[in-house]
Formats: sequence, structure tokens, C-alpha cells
Amino acid sequence: MEAFLYGIGLQFKMDIRSRSLLVTCYLVPLLFFAVMGGIFTSIMPDSGDTLIQSMTVMGVSMGALIGVPPSLAEIYGTDVRKMYQANGAPLWCGLITLTVSAFIHLLIMSGIILAVAPVMFHAEVPAGLPFHFMKLSAFIIASLGIAGMLGMLEKNQAKLTMLCQVAFLPSILLSGIMFPSSLLPGFLEKLGKVFPAAWGYVLLSNKGAGIGEILPLGIIFGGAALVCAVLLRRMSGSYGTWR
Repeated sequence: MEAFLYGIGLQFKMDIRSRSLLVTCYLVPLLFFAVMGGIFTSIMPDSGDTLIQSMTVMGVSMGALIGVPPSLAEIYGTDVRKMYQANGAPLWCGLITLTVSAFIHLLIMSGIILAVAPVMFHAEVPAGLPFHFMKLSAFIIASLGIAGMLGMLEKNQAKLTMLCQVAFLPSILLSGIMFPSSLLPGFLEKLGKVFPAAWGYVLLSNKGAGIGEILPLGIIFGGAALVCAVLLRRMSGSYGTWR
């Protein structure tokens, strides 16, 4: 357990120095928040009621779907994974440590938005902050589940970048954070429900906080985790005994 916690701490420090995660987990989401927050509140004054939630959904989706998969591909698509085998560490350590580290970074980024938005744009602070962070955690975990699956499915960085964009852009455009999802054609509105962002926005904006919103995120995460487990078993079988 001590070694596992040390691995998480080490991964967290490495991610801080990673330009890729710095850009996708902090720089771009916060810059988007600073620019679009002003635009949204100027054009639609009522958007301040859900500004924190919409900017959080965008930031978490970008950090998870764009930032995490390439880092996972560097582990499982190169000789780095052989190092785990050589040192007797299970292959899932790379996935878990990177996921936990990314979770912390995305939580910090979301906290910055929560703290700054009321000051900059007079945004409404969500009621019940502990409950808000519980719902936020559920959304982040589901998003990181999809990110983990993407990063392990495709090892080629060029193809992976395209795959990440294919997952990220529809999840944002169809989530309801840019405009009400009810304005979309029926099939596009249903397609948006495939991605965590749509359920995360509903959950965080207090439009729903019951099993009907939590369960879909759990199903999405469970499906992604199952795919990751299958891929890890295949990798382990090609390099020795499953641990």
C-alpha cells in the first residue's frame, strides 16, 4: 500500500511537469472559462446561474478526454509497460496511478473555477458544496473511465488524437452546456446521452441529483472499466502471468 501511494504521489508530481496535462487540465480550460464566461454572461445574463457547472463540465471533459489518453498510450504503447513486468509491478498500476493523479488535477481545476467565477462573473455558487463535490467526483470518475479506455485501445499517437477529438467534440456540443439540448434533433439529443458530459451537466446544475442521473454515469464507468480490464489481461498474457 505504501508503494502504491508513493506511485500516485510520484505520478502527480510528473503530471505537474507534463506540458500536455498542464495545457489540457489547466491552461486551456481556464482560458476558455475566462473568455467564454464573459461572453456567456454578457449575451445571456441568466447563464450565471449555471456558469460554474457548464465551465466545469467543459474543463473536466477536455482534461480527461484530451489530456489523459496520450499519457496512457505512452505507458502501454511503448516499452514502459515492460518495466512494470521487469520490476514485478502489475500492469494496472500505470492506469490506476495516472487516473488518480488526473482526478486530483481535475478536481483542483474545478475548484479554481468554483472560486473565481463568482468574483469575475457574479456566477451563482452551487448550493451544498460538499454534495456538489460528491456529484463532481462521480462525473470526473466516469470521464476518466472513458479516457482510460481510449488510451488503451489505440497506441498510435496520431490516431489516438483523432479518436480523442471524436469523443470530446460531440460530448461538449451535445451536452447542453453551449445551448439547451432540447433544441437538438431527437437522435442527436439521445446520442449526447452516450457521453458523461450530458449526465454530468444535468447532475451538477441541480436539474437532477437522483439515481436517474447517477446510474448512467456508473454504467458508463463500469463499461469502460470492463474494457480496460480485458485489455490489461491481454497485455499481461503476452508478457507473463496476470497479477
